[in-house]
Amino acid sequence: MRLDDNIGMSEIPVIETERLRLRGHRVEDFRNCAAMWGDPVVTRYIGGRPFTAEEVWARLLRYVGHWTLLGFGFWLIEERATGSFVGEAGLAEFQREMEPSIAGVPEMGWVLSPRFHGKGYGTEVVRAICRWGEERFGGGRMVCIIDGENAASMRVAEKCGFRELPGATYRGQEVKLFERVGEIGDAGRATMGVG
Repeated sequence: MRLDDNIGMSEIPVIETERLRLRGHRVEDFRNCAAMWGDPVVTRYIGGRPFTAEEVWARLLRYVGHWTLLGFGFWLIEERATGSFVGEAGLAEFQREMEPSIAGVPEMGWVLSPRFHGKGYGTEVVRAICRWGEERFGGGRMVCIIDGENAASMRVAEKCGFRELPGATYRGQEVKLFERVGEIGDAGRATMGVG
């Protein structure tokens, strides 16, 4: 096997919105991903420091592993009109040690390159993934964790139907945990079947 053999990529669904395409990651995306995750503007609310190339590579492998093992994960986001790299977004199961527990609940995440901030792309992507997730999981819950200083991401979450759950902690620190209850199928507590 060569590194550029995209094993399993055909299994990752492509989602298209009015302006964006969400697709599986490829080895050749690494350069753009490393540049984005190495930008302190991007990481100021996600870990507080730029990521190394090694950390970004591990992140890409984790994305592929999610799709391979669980049938869902993160997509690469690109502009449909230009093919430009926009960012990444998706659903995951990170096995976080949180209170309240979110084990077995799809966790939404999104990150955009700074040149695409303020264009409404975050809301467009999150809405598309919520629709996909509701169909994939038959409704139920999704959650996301957002830094309390990240007003832009909190606005995106709220526009997409997420509501804050008070009193959440992760690794002993208070965090902002948001929940969205789906509209398809059982609007109760459907889970991903993991955890």
